[in-house]
Amino acid sequence: QVQLVESGGGLVQAGGSLRLSCAASGNIFSINAMGWYRRAPGKQRELVARITSGGSTNYADSVKGRFTISRDGAKNTVYLQMNSLKPEDTAVYYCRADSGNSPFVYWGQGTQVTVSS
Repeated sequence: QVQLVESGGGLVQAGGSLRLSCAASGNIFSINAMGWYRRAPGKQRELVARITSGGSTNYADSVKGRFTISRDGAKNTVYLQMNSLKPEDTAVYYCRADSGNSPFVYWGQGTQVTVSS
């Protein structure tokens, strides 16, 4: 089993920045990728950014150039640095870990990000 604990959400004005953290514990050696997803009100959950154990990253087009995903292997933590935030970035952000072992996908509890105009 893998446990994910997110932190760093909050309220920020448009143009501001936030950094989200996701700390993994448990069977971390089974993790082959981690990512951030978000669900805005009335919308489906969508991928924001993802990083593999090899360091490859991919981003949603809507956040390219503004958000950066990174990881600290020593702390088993993944970060999402969010700059130039827009009101449309308002959502609950979820951390996800992809594992080579069943159940293969783990989710954090979510953290609210609200961007005011």
